[in-house]
Amino acid sequence: MTTLSSKNTKPTNSTPLPKAAHLLSPEAVSKALSTNPEGLSDEQATSKLSIYGRNELEDGGGPSAIRIFIKQVVNAMMLVLILAMIVTFVIKSWISAGVVVAVVVMNITVGFVQEYAAEKTMESLRSLSSPTARVIRSSQTKVIVTAELVPGDVVELKVGDTIPSDIRLIECMNFETDEALLRGESLPVAKEATAIYKEDQNIGVGDRLNLAYSSATVTKGRAKGYVYATGMNTEIGHIARSLKGTQTRFRRPTRKDSGEVTFGAYVRAASGTVKDTVFRFLGLNVGTPLQRKLSKLALILFAIAVVFAIVVLAANGFSNNSEVIIYAVATALSMIPASLVVVLTITMSMGTKRMVKRNVIVRNMNALESLGAVTNICSDKTGTITQGKMVAKRAYVPAYGTFTVDDIRDTNDPTDGSISFSEVSPLDAEARLNDARPTKVADVRAHTKVESVEAFLRVASLCNLATVHRGANGRWAARGDPTEIGIQVFASRFGFSREAQVVPAAQDPSTDSPQSSSSYTITNPSQDEKRWTQLAEFPFDSDVKR
Repeated sequence: MTTLSSKNTKPTNSTPLPKAAHLLSPEAVSKALSTNPEGLSDEQATSKLSIYGRNELEDGGGPSAIRIFIKQVVNAMMLVLILAMIVTFVIKSWISAGVVVAVVVMNITVGFVQEYAAEKTMESLRSLSSPTARVIRSSQTKVIVTAELVPGDVVELKVGDTIPSDIRLIECMNFETDEALLRGESLPVAKEATAIYKEDQNIGVGDRLNLAYSSATVTKGRAKGYVYATGMNTEIGHIARSLKGTQTRFRRPTRKDSGEVTFGAYVRAASGTVKDTVFRFLGLNVGTPLQRKLSKLALILFAIAVVFAIVVLAANGFSNNSEVIIYAVATALSMIPASLVVVLTITMSMGTKRMVKRNVIVRNMNALESLGAVTNICSDKTGTITQGKMVAKRAYVPAYGTFTVDDIRDTNDPTDGSISFSEVSPLDAEARLNDARPTKVADVRAHTKVESVEAFLRVASLCNLATVHRGANGRWAARGDPTEIGIQVFASRFGFSREAQVVPAAQDPSTDSPQSSSSYTITNPSQDEKRWTQLAEFPFDSDVKR
């Protein structure tokens, strides 16, 4: 299902193509961008960078400490407390003044520190996008900063890359990308560089197979293509621009059916704008439902406090005696729940810390209220709100038995979990539960010596483009299609990882090599005898499969 607009929108002035990229052949795109498969020259790239700008999405200029501070102060409850603080200082009620000051300072400090830290964290998340890109310039392959990409650059893509800009593909080899960020679907999309569409076909953004979109990730294969859109002119840039919106804080006068605008319409629009501004300042029409209720409560309590203060003064004949004034102010302050703000702030802070422990960034503490109001989440977007990972839990080797993997915590770690074995097939095991109890596998080598098991694991590993490796930090990572990763991890549990069997491309197959080119130690007795070299790669084809 494609969720984006299916219109073939014409390029803007900052897009150098005569029409949408998916409607053009690679040759037409090359001509329009004044480039070729050998790439731009450095002079052309510098010139285009000054014309089209840097390949970056517009942001709000980073977190503003002043804006966040003002946001913590300007709300009805806080304003009432600040007003009460001022009054207590005026009447020299130092104890009451100290308590109110402590409440105000604590609430502002906790809210400011939490929100500013979250804003800084969100800003740092931009480093998750592809920081560099591999391009061809002046017939040479170079690695440049993604922000310096320009329309006309020739980009090379491989498994695991984050696509740095919108690209018209010119070469593909078994190339698939994960466009869940754009389409909402977790399944990778197979691309076709040779596809050319017509305007009357009305092809949606998610169905344009000859394009690769910025921020998508490569799950399989390799590709090369021309950059045709950068920064805010990419599809992800269009989404960012639409999310920013064009809302105005001024009400517009309502026109009559004849199109005429009366003086009364201007008066109503002006009064509505003033009302909205005052309510926004007091927090009565913005924020979460709890924030609005607290703002209304603060104003109601403030009005009641003023009434009671007037009653106390009236009962004493509006005397200017300091004791009468202090008593009236104390009566008013007793109506204001100063501790309520503290309790709410501390509660939200505790909730924020619990969320941080679960690797959730809380940008605004008030967002916890909205999250707490959620009772059910119904979604079919597997991979979008889930991890998008798969695990091979059970494998049946014909005429031998069934292997089962349990107690998995890390889906990418082939050393995690336990392996058990049963001599019956899964169907027989379900029919004979009592007689088919699997036994724990203490040494995988006892099974990998069997020819059928060895052939099974070798096919699972070598007919697979996914890679599994341990990083410098000791954590396991994987690249490729989720299904293939699950199969590759399963084969790696038995020492049949792809890296342990295939000679690296840069290594001479005729030379002696270590037992394994992988970064972990899972050995297989037959590794010294059977080393493989990849000679070619054929993309999946349903006709060949038959």
